[in-house]
Amino acid sequence: MSAEQSRALLAELIGEPLAAGLDARADLVAAGVNSGDVVRLALLVEQRFGADLSTEDLEGLRSLDAVESLLDRLGRRDGHR
Repeated sequence: MSAEQSRALLAELIGEPLAAGLDARADLVAAGVNSGDVVRLALLVEQRFGADLSTEDLEGLRSLDAVESLLDRLGRRDGHR
């Protein structure tokens, strides 16, 4: 999954203007994404990808790069990559 696809998922929750302005390595909460939106992002990933995220996965959702990495791992685990 590309960084732009990860950004598009986040944009569904927080809106395109905020998501478009985020650096892929920036801490999401420090950049203005509230913790509730991060939880909603995790739920969206679970729903879209049929995954059950671990506590470690949830705690790791700190940047767009981290979201992309998680989605890549989920894709490889499920044989989609």
